[in-house]
Amino acid sequence: MILTVTMNPSVDISYPIENFQLDGVNRCKEVSKTAGGKGLNVSRVISLMQENVLATGIVGGFLGKFIQKELDSSQISHYFYEITEESRNCIAILHNGMQTEVLESGPTITKSQAEEFHAHFKSLLSDIQIVTISGSLPKGVDHFYYNRLLDACAERNIQVLLDSSGDYLEEAMKNSNKPYLIKPNLEELRQLVKKENAELNQSDLIEILETTLLKDIPIIVVSMGKHGAFVRWKEEYYQVQIPEIPVVNPVGSGDATIAGLAVGLKNHLSPFEILKTAMTTGMLNTMEEKTGYIDKTRFVEYFDKVIVKKINNKRAGL
Repeated sequence: MILTVTMNPSVDISYPIENFQLDGVNRCKEVSKTAGGKGLNVSRVISLMQENVLATGIVGGFLGKFIQKELDSSQISHYFYEITEESRNCIAILHNGMQTEVLESGPTITKSQAEEFHAHFKSLLSDIQIVTISGSLPKGVDHFYYNRLLDACAERNIQVLLDSSGDYLEEAMKNSNKPYLIKPNLEELRQLVKKENAELNQSDLIEILETTLLKDIPIIVVSMGKHGAFVRWKEEYYQVQIPEIPVVNPVGSGDATIAGLAVGLKNHLSPFEILKTAMTTGMLNTMEEKTGYIDKTRFVEYFDKVIVKKINNKRAGL
């Protein structure tokens, strides 16, 4: 089974308003409310791929109950650590071809609650093969808290896919027990290695991925948007190319990619198959209006369009 971790889930509210008026009254005829958070997007796609998944994290109050009911309606198993404080809302106003977001910060987690979630997390690991950890941490939790989850997984030899950024990712890179896979985009990678605004070609990427900070991470998938991905898979390098696609909603495509990576690793597929699966799920999510969904009937069609090239001599021709 795959365990997904979302430490600060939300109720995602979407307001489509044709002519949004600042400092005025805006009426909305249709409202969409869903269980949100990067890890829950991962959970949905894993479930759509017909794999067993269990979602966990911290939820609270009326909004926390709503999140759990939404997952129940999608038949996604979950076992959250519950608190009394309210979970958060994340509001997106869709207007004039643009999206304006209002993101609540969510509850502040106490030290005792953080300790109790750690124990809760460890109690879930007995039948888990893969753990995905996505997004940021809630207020009140130390920015190196993910390291404690990595340590707990290391005790059971469970592979962890960490999809985060900033201090959370940097602290994980310094931990003795590192994630098995990370998936930074180019901006996040530049931030991690303190090379903001630098232009990076393949030779630069290889040099970065072999630095002391990153060399002990078995798999690093550098997301490059419409240009696919550049991947270090243990001692080998791959360039992944994707076809041109109609972009409907790019939000959550990275989460869908993590879902594909988790499913591929769980089923012990080859690097070629795993990367093609992951990029296909990411593309299919981009082509959907809803975040965290894929059209399974299109999977084979787009799977065949993803090209994975192994760089036989990683220093040659770059």
